[in-house]
Amino acid sequence: MFLIFDTETTGLPKRWNAPLSDTENWPRCIQIAWQLHDNNGVLIEHEDYLIQPEGFNVPYDAEKIHGISTELASKDGVPLKDVIKRFQKALSKTKFIVGQNLGFDNNIMGAEFIRLGIENPLPNYQVLDTCTEKTAQLCQLPGGRGGKFKLPTLSELHTFLFNHPFSEAHNATADVEATTRCFLELIRRKIYSADELQVEPDYFETFNKFNPEPIKLIGLKHINLKKASDRIRKEIASISNEEEVSSDTIDKNIAGLEKVSFAHLHNHSQFSILQSTSSTQNLIKATADNKMPAVALTDSGNMMGAFHFVMQVNNYNKTLSEEDSSKKIKAIVGCEFFVCEDHLNKNHKDNGYQIVLLAKNKKGYHNLAKMSSIAFTDGFYYVPRIDKKIIEKYKEDIMVLSGSLYGEVPSKILNIGEKQAEDSLIWWKETFGEDFYIEVSRHHQEDEKRVNSVLIPMAKKHQVKLVATNNTYYINKKDANAHDILLCVKDGEKQATPIGRGRGYRYGLPNQEYYFKSQSEMKTLFKDLPQAIKNISEIIEKVTPFSLKRDVLLPKFDIPKEYQNQEDDVDGGKRGENAFLRALTYEGAKKRYGELSDELTERLDFELEVIANTGYPGYFLIVQDFIAEARKMDVSVGPGRGSAAGSVVAYCLWITNIDPIKYNLLFERFLNPERISMPDIDIDFDDEGRGRVLDYVIEKYGTNQVAQIITYGTMAAKSSIRDTARVLDLPLNSADRISKLIPNMTKLKKIFGYTDSEIRNNFRNDEVPKVNELLVLAEGNDLEAQTVNQARILEGSVRNVGTHACGVIITPDDITNFVPVATAKDSDMFVTQFDNSVVESAGLLKMDFLGLKTLTLIKDTVKLVKLKHQVELDPDSFPLDDELTFELFQKGETVGIFQYESAGMQKYLKDLKPTVFDDLIAMNALYRPGPIEYIPSFVNRKNGDEDILYDLPAMEEYLKETYGITVYQEQVMLLSQKLANFTKGEADVLRKAMGKKLIAVLDKMKPKFITQAKENGHDEEKLEKIWKDWEAFASYAFNKSHSTCYAWIAYQTAYLKAHYPAEYMAAVLSNNMNDIKQVSFFMEECRRMGLEVLGPDVNESYYKFTVNNQGAIRFGMGAIKGVGGNAVATIVETRAEGKYKSVFDLAKRIDLRAANKKAFEGLALAGGFDGFDSHRAQYLHPDDKGVLFIEKVLRFAAKFQESQNSDQLDMFGGSSEVQIPEPEVPPCEKWGTLKKLKQEKEVVGIYISGHPLDDFKTEINRFCNCTASDFNYLENFINREMCFAGMVGDVQHRETKMGKGWALFTVEDYNESYEFRIFGEQYLKFRHFLVPNSFIFIRALVREGWVNKETQKKGDPRLQFNSMQMLQEVMDSHAKRLTIQLPIEEVSNDHIINLKQIIKDFKGDKHLELIIYETSEKIKITMPSKKFKIDISNDLLKRLEKEQISYKLN
Repeated sequence: MFLIFDTETTGLPKRWNAPLSDTENWPRCIQIAWQLHDNNGVLIEHEDYLIQPEGFNVPYDAEKIHGISTELASKDGVPLKDVIKRFQKALSKTKFIVGQNLGFDNNIMGAEFIRLGIENPLPNYQVLDTCTEKTAQLCQLPGGRGGKFKLPTLSELHTFLFNHPFSEAHNATADVEATTRCFLELIRRKIYSADELQVEPDYFETFNKFNPEPIKLIGLKHINLKKASDRIRKEIASISNEEEVSSDTIDKNIAGLEKVSFAHLHNHSQFSILQSTSSTQNLIKATADNKMPAVALTDSGNMMGAFHFVMQVNNYNKTLSEEDSSKKIKAIVGCEFFVCEDHLNKNHKDNGYQIVLLAKNKKGYHNLAKMSSIAFTDGFYYVPRIDKKIIEKYKEDIMVLSGSLYGEVPSKILNIGEKQAEDSLIWWKETFGEDFYIEVSRHHQEDEKRVNSVLIPMAKKHQVKLVATNNTYYINKKDANAHDILLCVKDGEKQATPIGRGRGYRYGLPNQEYYFKSQSEMKTLFKDLPQAIKNISEIIEKVTPFSLKRDVLLPKFDIPKEYQNQEDDVDGGKRGENAFLRALTYEGAKKRYGELSDELTERLDFELEVIANTGYPGYFLIVQDFIAEARKMDVSVGPGRGSAAGSVVAYCLWITNIDPIKYNLLFERFLNPERISMPDIDIDFDDEGRGRVLDYVIEKYGTNQVAQIITYGTMAAKSSIRDTARVLDLPLNSADRISKLIPNMTKLKKIFGYTDSEIRNNFRNDEVPKVNELLVLAEGNDLEAQTVNQARILEGSVRNVGTHACGVIITPDDITNFVPVATAKDSDMFVTQFDNSVVESAGLLKMDFLGLKTLTLIKDTVKLVKLKHQVELDPDSFPLDDELTFELFQKGETVGIFQYESAGMQKYLKDLKPTVFDDLIAMNALYRPGPIEYIPSFVNRKNGDEDILYDLPAMEEYLKETYGITVYQEQVMLLSQKLANFTKGEADVLRKAMGKKLIAVLDKMKPKFITQAKENGHDEEKLEKIWKDWEAFASYAFNKSHSTCYAWIAYQTAYLKAHYPAEYMAAVLSNNMNDIKQVSFFMEECRRMGLEVLGPDVNESYYKFTVNNQGAIRFGMGAIKGVGGNAVATIVETRAEGKYKSVFDLAKRIDLRAANKKAFEGLALAGGFDGFDSHRAQYLHPDDKGVLFIEKVLRFAAKFQESQNSDQLDMFGGSSEVQIPEPEVPPCEKWGTLKKLKQEKEVVGIYISGHPLDDFKTEINRFCNCTASDFNYLENFINREMCFAGMVGDVQHRETKMGKGWALFTVEDYNESYEFRIFGEQYLKFRHFLVPNSFIFIRALVREGWVNKETQKKGDPRLQFNSMQMLQEVMDSHAKRLTIQLPIEEVSNDHIINLKQIIKDFKGDKHLELIIYETSEKIKITMPSKKFKIDISNDLLKRLEKEQISYKLN
């Protein structure tokens, strides 16, 4: 017998793996239907029951699926006890229970048995399910997990078996009938085995005799449950005594609400990542525009926007005059928390319910911050979560709104039941009392209406006040579409995908009502429920405004006992810290300077006094402590960075390494004695050691007191265009074209806000037509216009969060006592929820721990020099007058030199020819936008081509080092003190005002400068000029302290490159191993320098690049794919015992657990084994069974090591060595050069031992006018012919719908590759050249794009292929004449004889010409040869170059 049954329920379980005894977890059964069939499929009985809901109701979401309402089940249902008895009786007749996805129905009925105190009998029965891997394989529907076929639904299975769908799903009677039909058909088709059915093999023959045709439906009549529920609901409504609110009452309500203010209490901002288009600024503006007294910020799960929000509201209020003080806005800080059962349980997904918590005051805010921090640090699982225990702990000064439809009470009404919803309401009421409010929303949704019909009476019953809200995600109704696009961006969906649940649907809001509605709109919505509007004022009254700004709190630094001062414990003073700092400073000063002069002592005392007065001695002690520890740990520390290098105290504490007195650097540029501001010491560590310094800081201050800083990744103009285009399904090429119309670093908001004249003034000439095209595009009605206009709304949205590259926070106590924190994907440290722009304002000590690759580079070079030359270098003691170093700068050979390697800088260095360190400092400061225009004058003055002039003789003292040009901010500060007696503090204020163009401050300071300078005897007219010059240049003037520090690092790198070029370039290559393009670039520089770069070799290479005994750079094994650090470590470590003699010797000796087959293959392909007798092809040669030789080597080595470790002892106690023969090296042909190079590129990313195009260098240099990368910018080459050569890569021949051929083909040059498309006649003409691995020369004309006839828009430029030929033939076809150029002084018999021999050796048919010239007199004689003709080839050109004979090809 087979019992096929199905149930309909009140919903789904919260946890699928919960035991059946957890009856709260398992939904209730409200309908069950079954059919009992005998072994031959004959129907014995069928039953169908609705079950009366006792102590529960049918939630709306469940009713939507199956149509059974609480009213229908109550009226037509049967008590559960009676149904269970009948079900038990049916079970007693069967051997098998059958169903579609029967596990769920089994659990539902099992839980019902347990509820009635009856032992669950269902586990005793054999289960036959129609939803299994077997039926999945049968139907073969794509989309399953792990690439498998998906399990079929009942309708999909029915369609497969009977060729028509089953539509009456989710009615138990209909489902059972369809399931039975499918099940019996599966038996008929022998899908179930005899073992599964526990029958004899001849059973199927008998069954098919009873059922010769496909199984038919029984033909039961099914009730339309939805219609039945609607009918009963109408009957109940018709006899209900409830009356609608009269129009008179409505009118009174509206009148009563006129003087009542409404405010939005449930708002999301852009900090609800990719869920809202509203910025905090826009929320505040909308609040002010609508004359609302308050506004709440309730982002999803985080408080990232809280500081900005409170600050912006307070700033808005400050702008109001006394008359407008009534328009002040109250900022209500809140958060929409995900409240789950247990925030620590991560065994199953539980996002919980979304509950809105609001802070009454600052204490409430701190409690919210605590909860938000816990949600991320402890509770994060898919979303940041807390639970009710956390809420009970931090509930003080918190108000609660029940939340939207995803709140606990509304959600339970919809999904679980009214009784459970009521229990939840009671918990919140008991926990928060008068601070708990029921949130009522009206977004014109059916589910919301259904919830409100239960929620409002429930609130009244328990005397919980109602508040009206409109869950806002965007400001204006018209922004609904942009918001929908944003949701699609979040989920990676297309907007065309329908909104809904399940496969083939996407998430989206149901309508356009989630905007920031006006007061009148909200009052109209709640005209029948006026109290919900009035209660908002009560919430606002409970809120006490607060500011989140505070002074920076420094962690306490432990000082030695002898410096501690008891008075500090009483008044919180810093006498002890100041005393300890003074002692450390003077101790360091003696080491730095030896004998201390009065001038130096005065400077130290001045700085220490300022530090004491500003209250920051602890800051200096903290910094010097971890820097000292870094040096102990052998972590390289930079010489300084920024204005901190102006502090002599910092120099004496070894925080910085540049002497401020020697270079005239100013302390007040760092810490103004007259205006207290937080000092800012940024520290450079070598990028490999930075992590160790952070670990020390965490260990010293505690994990909960150190954090990194969050960053918000926002949608820039171009990315908003591309994201919107993807969602709207705009073709990729159109999206790229539109984004290219936007100038770099420009916002759409600015472009669309400019007038015509502003566009011309703010953009370059070549950008103006593009900007205008974008503006015209936006006025259209097509998809492109929609993309641009929607992207304008999305621009600036927070797209993701990250971690600040270097910012670190250290707090005096648990960081969550000060700010909310989160976690980051790429860090184990906490991350502040407030970003870098406000952390200091929030009272947090921020320090920048920067990882500087250049410091690692210097460190690596020093190690290599020690390894190779046994010389111990100290970069800090390199002489500043080294000739070789300055010679390198003068030649502009600064590739790989920190800060000086750009082509522009190289050009200026060649012009300047620096001779002193001050020149390098100045160039570092000048080479940036703005001051770069002063470089020519600086160069001319240095070289004596321009007079050095000073406006006043007194200025020479400070401008002499820069040849009379004001380069540094420090010069302005010093001159203002010298000329006009400005104090140090005033000089710094002037510097800041000029740098930031603070007109009000400058207007105030100018008269003082002129007056006081005049009193010192200076000419007023010249003073006016000086002030004007300063105003023009000071905004560009650079910080000399920073420039000096970085010039010093640059000098160290240049010194190393000049004196130890191989070691330095090896370190440069090592430090760029992760960027293969950079490796390729620096290898080219090595070749220019005459340094040989050899491929990897297991007998010489280390993980990084090194220098061998012959002075050649040896490739690092760490750069080979598949060869990890462990493999390299075992190879290098074992090599110390002696070099490897063969690949067998290597494999026998190293740890094979660290170096696997992939590592060996990578080494073989990259040439790591080239030093042995075998060649590369042999290692990868397969035998008859397909086993590679390298695999045999590894098997041999594994057996050898196993025998070595087996401890077999002979009778004398010695080791009995088992001889294992080495595998035979297979004889095979060597790979050709091209294959060898391609394999190298496969495992390293670049060609090592050469380049396929090396044989054609002359052709490429002489006959090509562009590179592969230029084809990405065709707009720059319109109406020009591009001549290009390279190696053909991938080729795909295709056909259009019309059957015409075309092709996609890739061509690679030395640096990049480009994919070309060729069509029509050109394809037919040149297709025979498109052969992979061939070398090709292309001439192509760039034509303007086609104009679209409908839109009149011009497309992208296009290529017209004029000619193609094999690169091997180019020299012969293009080189018509060779011109040999000889200076008159080189014309001698020997030269002529040598030249004749060359011409004789290369006879041919090309013209030969001789030019003899004399440079000083500018005489040139051209002599064409009539007698001799020559064969122009690469061999000839190499010979000429070898003989150093100049030539020219025509």
